Amino acid sequence: MATAAAGPLGLLWGWLWSERFWLPQNVSWADLEGPGDGYGYPRAQHIFSVFPVAAGIFSVRLLFERFIAKPCALHVGIEDNGPYQAQPNAILEKVFISITKYPDKKRLEGLSKQLDWDVRKIQCWFRHRRNQDKPPTLTKFCESMWRFTFYLCIFCYGIRFLWLSPWFWDIRQCWHGYPFQPLSRGLYYYYIMELAFYWSLMFSQFTDIKRKDFLIMFMHHLVTIGLITFSYINNMARVGTLIMCLHDASDFLLEAAKLANYAKYQRLCDTLFVIFSAVFMVTRLGIYPFWILNTTLFESWEMIGPYASWWLFNGLLLTLQVLHVIWSYLIARIAFKALMRGKVSKDDRSDVESSSEEEDGTTCTKSPCDSSSSNGANRVNGHMGGSLWAEE
Repeated sequence: MATAAAGPLGLLWGWLWSERFWLPQNVSWADLEGPGDGYGYPRAQHIFSVFPVAAGIFSVRLLFERFIAKPCALHVGIEDNGPYQAQPNAILEKVFISITKYPDKKRLEGLSKQLDWDVRKIQCWFRHRRNQDKPPTLTKFCESMWRFTFYLCIFCYGIRFLWLSPWFWDIRQCWHGYPFQPLSRGLYYYYIMELAFYWSLMFSQFTDIKRKDFLIMFMHHLVTIGLITFSYINNMARVGTLIMCLHDASDFLLEAAKLANYAKYQRLCDTLFVIFSAVFMVTRLGIYPFWILNTTLFESWEMIGPYASWWLFNGLLLTLQVLHVIWSYLIARIAFKALMRGKVSKDDRSDVESSSEEEDGTTCTKSPCDSSSSNGANRVNGHMGGSLWAEE
């Protein structure tokens, strides 16, 4: 029976690591077993080292947020307290939990008669009750500061590494001698750190602040991990380093703009967002399709020819470009609102609910129910609400 079970598994394993899938014609795994230079050639077993590194990155993140990001948040005036607690009321709580978090005019009038409360007071109760379920600004600031720090550091490392790499200056060097391109120490560290970081994001996404674009970001992480893994195993690492650095170029600017927003530095936030938008459009809609996709689709076809994993790799790259177009549309909407309002407005990729409660359309008068929470998560003085941008 064990032999019978081993048969299908053996066939699956053989298909998964088929040379005809991963490698060009007339190339075998045995050809890539040679020492090459530096770290030899990329091997599939190198990928397993990513998981302990990802766990280490997640541990460093927890320490960073607690001992570095949180003190920075407190220093810029973000308070370490929760939102204003709604006055306990069993009837309103039942409506909130079982029926709706956003009662319409007819329901508000019915509750007003039932409780002998003013309609405005009931509106404010629902507003504060919704605020109770939101993450505080302090938490969002710490998350963004961690991502900003990593993206900035890995981008600087990537630029330094690529500056000394011949394929940065002549992209056709990505395919010269392929797949017999030795793995250097710098390239190995670059790949392992990027892949480990995205694996850490993949798992932490389920514990981080939930955002409207959760599924899109989940798909993004899957595509990114798939791209990095595939390009490493079939030794398309040279073009892979260009893709990673290109994406990191705008990511840290997005997180910097979010940090400025949480700290209520509106002018700085708007300036950083404009810079981020420009860099994003240039890199994702300009350089990426006309430089990266051009070489992976056309120059590589000319120099090495297509094969099975070549098609998959380019399919993932094209999927990533579709996501670029979607995010560019969302960014353009924010920019349009900014022009109309004279400031950056709520993002369509924001948290589950904007911290400024713009959807309420009401402001509460000063009363025990109406007083705003002192936590920056509840009001941003007319500027951008809470977490404007999800991680790109």
